[in-house]
Amino acid sequence: MKNYFLQKNRACPQCIKHSFCRRGFTLVETLVALAIFTTSLLGIMSILSSSISSTYYARQKIVASYLAQEGIEYIRNMRDTYVLYSATGQDGWNAFNTKLTPCDVSGNGCFFNADNLSSLSNPITNMPMTNLPLTLCSTTACSDGNLFYDSTTGKYGFFGEPTVYTRKIIVSIISSDETRVSSTVSWTQGSGNYSIVFTEDLFNWVE
Repeated sequence: MKNYFLQKNRACPQCIKHSFCRRGFTLVETLVALAIFTTSLLGIMSILSSSISSTYYARQKIVASYLAQEGIEYIRNMRDTYVLYSATGQDGWNAFNTKLTPCDVSGNGCFFNADNLSSLSNPITNMPMTNLPLTLCSTTACSDGNLFYDSTTGKYGFFGEPTVYTRKIIVSIISSDETRVSSTVSWTQGSGNYSIVFTEDLFNWVE
């Protein structure tokens, strides 16, 4: 009986020779562990990538918003200059709407280049904004209005490094005393195309 128990507790010599009797990870267990680790890592990387993309998009949208608002400000300033410095407010309003002809909603819109605005100033009439060139866009996308960034001045215009932003102005006459101005800034990010539009109605406020 004693010999029986000794033999029972003794390891099988044939079993020791085989890997399935040894302690440790099998190939299948290792592969499963690697799969779980890889899946977790990919999930984390996906979240990080999405966060970076969202942050970049937010930054691009903020810049686009400022550029769109700037477009409205230029046109409003032009209206004020025409109305205040013309012989009469009505003459200025009429001249202002005539100036906006290339930007009519029936076409592709227009773009303007304000880089040399200071040199366009007329010392006699003091109406630099009236000389701001408004040019018809050659296409609906208005690639002519692609903006550049001047790192020296910190301004966007038509000098410096090219950017992803394009700005165009569209105008529609609502009534004899009201003109609607829309400033659209478009940009491309990754594989997507985005745009933001600011619209304001300008009135003939001087009679």
